[in-house]
Amino acid sequence: MNDVLNGLYEVVLDRRDHPQEGSYTCYLFEKGLDKILKKCGEECSEVIIAAKNGKNEETEEEICDLIYHLLVMMAQQDIPLARIEEILEARRQKIGNLKQFHESDHNT
Repeated sequence: MNDVLNGLYEVVLDRRDHPQEGSYTCYLFEKGLDKILKKCGEECSEVIIAAKNGKNEETEEEICDLIYHLLVMMAQQDIPLARIEEILEARRQKIGNLKQFHESDHNT
């Protein structure tokens, strides 16, 4: 999976740095952060709805759409994929604090 994400992120960065006519990724960069974030929000909602409806194939497709749009947002904000990998790796190694979990607000 890591190779796939890295490869896709490299394509996104290339489209950002070398725009190509007719590219949807370039269109998003051209429209700017508001458009990119709108698409992230839309895709997130679509993931939630597909999962709630128990449609696994649709949920998988929507997850892919969400990940793609998140990668575009990351590239637009100059957030390297390697940094996200570092954070996730640190979290993977951390043992959760059950006390903090129980004290946190679960209504949000």
